[in-house]
Amino acid sequence: MILPVIMAGGSGSRLWPLSRQLYPKQFLPLCGDQTMLQQTCARLAGLEHLPPLIVCGEEHRFTVAEQLRASRQPHGAILLEPAGRNTAPAVALAALHSLASGEGDPLLLVLAADHAIRDTAAFLQAASHASHFASQGALVTFGILPTAPETGYGYIRRGSEIHAQEHAAFRVDKFVEKPDTTTAEKYQQSGEYLWNSGMFLFRASRYVEELGKHRPDILSACERAMAKASQDADFIRPGKSAFLESPEDSIDYAVMEKTHDAVVVPLDCGWSDVGSWSALWEISDKDELGNTTDGDVILYDSRNCYVQNDRKLIALIGLDNLVVVESDDAIMVAAKDRVQDVKKVVERLKSENRPEAMVHRKVYRPWGYYDSVDAGERFQVKRIVVNPGAQLSLQMHHHRAEHWVVVSGTARVTCGEQQMLLSENQSTYIPLGVKHRLENPGSIPLELIEVQSGSYLGEDDIVRFEDRYSRS
Repeated sequence: MILPVIMAGGSGSRLWPLSRQLYPKQFLPLCGDQTMLQQTCARLAGLEHLPPLIVCGEEHRFTVAEQLRASRQPHGAILLEPAGRNTAPAVALAALHSLASGEGDPLLLVLAADHAIRDTAAFLQAASHASHFASQGALVTFGILPTAPETGYGYIRRGSEIHAQEHAAFRVDKFVEKPDTTTAEKYQQSGEYLWNSGMFLFRASRYVEELGKHRPDILSACERAMAKASQDADFIRPGKSAFLESPEDSIDYAVMEKTHDAVVVPLDCGWSDVGSWSALWEISDKDELGNTTDGDVILYDSRNCYVQNDRKLIALIGLDNLVVVESDDAIMVAAKDRVQDVKKVVERLKSENRPEAMVHRKVYRPWGYYDSVDAGERFQVKRIVVNPGAQLSLQMHHHRAEHWVVVSGTARVTCGEQQMLLSENQSTYIPLGVKHRLENPGSIPLELIEVQSGSYLGEDDIVRFEDRYSRS
């Protein structure tokens, strides 16, 4: 049986300003109405498989859980990496968990949560095809048929052809790094090279076996981490100290380049890793002048542009090959052939400790979200939305007081020893230093306006006493 392992970590800095460290591209609806994580799960519907195992970081756990719940996607456990150590240790955790879960020795279909695939049927056919080889002990990777001399991908050189039950694939001759343009053109013309997709299929036991042979230090750390794992609802937490001893490495370097049993299955499915704004433009629908727009956009005499906005009207006049992206707190304008440098902007934001590198103005929490509407000297205004049945932690602040005004829904407010119900147009005041809690006991979202005032308004001025989301 196939067990999909969906890797939902990563920061997606090349798609800033929409993608942020705490809300990266896999959680954004970049290629349709669903987020990329939701699309990854949805395209598995035509494949006979076990409920997917999701691997992500601690900071993204509630976003993953909420997006799966909202899309009604069936899933298994959510495995939380204590820290980023690249794909080889992450998949080792998944393999060890699957072998210990009583489901036998499943075929692990390792997928990234932030890839786009336009031809789902071709992808599912290739996965079924690859399962014949993986069932016999091969470690299968999927190689994308090149459509251009792409310099942003690694390549796989295919070796001799092999057959199994009328299904054909190729031995992996070698993996090669991202080439320059001249080399990429030679690769494409030769017909011997495929793009390295970063998708894999192999038995859990075979991956563990090969990892132990070639990188026993990684396997040992992961085994010790899983031996100390704990479970909280759907979340599995490997032992942190043991996992931090694991070196960083990718599946390619740690296993696939060293094993003698690597097999590549060619795949033509409209695949993209959506690794840049130009890549997103390439796979998006365009008008007769090659423009892609999303939001309130007016174009005049402009060509081959990608324009996306959330709120404000954007007008382009006489422009060519530009990317313009507006988010709730930033605007990015770039030449389409320079979008790889977006990450340099993010690096500068991080070096200056600016919040635009980490979070959006709208910040999602396990109970809902808040939107920072305005801020100034000693005050901040937030729009807060609490999901039905959800509650914030019992908490207090050392440096700020809060005023709450209910816009819609019903709020149950705990303030010190007092508890009250507030409905639309009613308000209350939370003094500095007083324990308080906000809950939504109703069946519709609770929306309120919060005005904070005080000497310090940072999110780290929260002392939690009780929290149903294990954050206290």
